[in-house]
Amino acid sequence: ALIIFSSRGKLYEFGSVGTSKTLERYQRCCYTSQDSNVANRETQSWYQEMSKLKAKFESLQRSQRHLLGEDLGPLSVKELQQLERQLESALSQARQRKTQLMLDQMEELRKKERHLGEINKQLKEQLEAEGATFRALQGSWCSDATVGGNAFSVQPLQSSG
Repeated sequence: ALIIFSSRGKLYEFGSVGTSKTLERYQRCCYTSQDSNVANRETQSWYQEMSKLKAKFESLQRSQRHLLGEDLGPLSVKELQQLERQLESALSQARQRKTQLMLDQMEELRKKERHLGEINKQLKEQLEAEGATFRALQGSWCSDATVGGNAFSVQPLQSSG
């Protein structure tokens, strides 16, 4: 088969009828090998990534066992001291977090206390205003009751507070 390309890279002329089939086989072969090379590189990359993640996972599992007090036998004194520092640091952080949460909760409770105090003050003022109105009405009832010559005794209200 004879294939001629122009200077710009375009196919110019076929040398025989079977050339198109030859080109198709060539392209399949080239692209398949390139695709398989890309696939092999990707597979190798994923395998390396998986190996790294597996090693990290095993390291984290080992650290977790150590932090839980398990499998401490093979550790050296230096590693045990490092583990102790890690535990003390974690405990300190937990205490700081707990203290901060308690302080935040206390602040929220103080805000709630102030708000409820304001509501209580408003209700007390409202009650006193209504009490003054009631006493004024009570006084006018007493004066109306004695005008007709019949005196009604009106008992004062007993406060519950």
